Amino acid sequence: VDAGLFLSYIGLNSYYQVENWEYQASFTSDNTPWFFNGVRVQIFPSKHLKIEPWLINGWQSYGRFNKMPGVGANITWMPNSNLKLLTNNYYGSDAAGIPGRKRFHSDNSLLMRYYNNKKSKGLSQAAFSLTVDLGSEKGGGVNGFKSGDSAKPAQYFLSAMFYNRLWFHHNKFALTMGGGVMKNPGRYLVLYPTGQASPLPNPNNPTQTEGAFPFSANPGDKFEGWDASLGFEWMMNQSISVKTEYVHRHANIPYFAGPGGVTSPNGYTTTPLPADWRPDLRQTEDRVIFALLFRL
Repeated sequence: VDAGLFLSYIGLNSYYQVENWEYQASFTSDNTPWFFNGVRVQIFPSKHLKIEPWLINGWQSYGRFNKMPGVGANITWMPNSNLKLLTNNYYGSDAAGIPGRKRFHSDNSLLMRYYNNKKSKGLSQAAFSLTVDLGSEKGGGVNGFKSGDSAKPAQYFLSAMFYNRLWFHHNKFALTMGGGVMKNPGRYLVLYPTGQASPLPNPNNPTQTEGAFPFSANPGDKFEGWDASLGFEWMMNQSISVKTEYVHRHANIPYFAGPGGVTSPNGYTTTPLPADWRPDLRQTEDRVIFALLFRL
């Protein structure tokens, strides 16, 4: 029995960046929790199977928005060192001020190592990971997976990501390629973009911000995105690794920060905004990332 903060329970990526195959998380992991706060019981019926029920404060939250706590469970099955299957499932009431709206989410991952020869100076290991997430919110004006009228629209989350990784020279170097897709009508799990000039807490909804250009996340607002990446990693030793990565991301709406800036014409939040100024948000983003990671 554990009580406290539990890391990386929804989404394949780890809370600890050095453990991840890629640096920029795909939409699936980027928009689902990286921690839970509550109580769990780890049960091991066998050395290959773990069952873990949860009682938690909610969806990546230290405090509950509503009276109902979140509940969930993890089941992990690892029959051998080459195969791992897991499912994380969650149910709770997470819309601030709307206790009648209930959220369900299921996160499911398969990890498979299909080649292993650590003595090789060439290809020494190969593995892939597949994660599929689905979930919905129902009640309080939204209708889950079912498309209703404009007064009660569908509100759900569908997402998947796939990565393949090749290790070389006794697992000192690695090449990772992959990406993912995401569909989230209602935008209830979408991270808000940075295009909100002088954002302040919204007094009517603590989960949102308001400013000169607030991001719309109302029932019926659609969000769709996809991403792809290619990365190379040099694992110098067990404590230090160097990563280089190219990432392309696309959204169906202007979402990513553009070169024109998203805070004000000169970048300061205290600058008065001209009447015709708008945050420079784009539908696509391309990044080249260089990262030096330390494990202490």
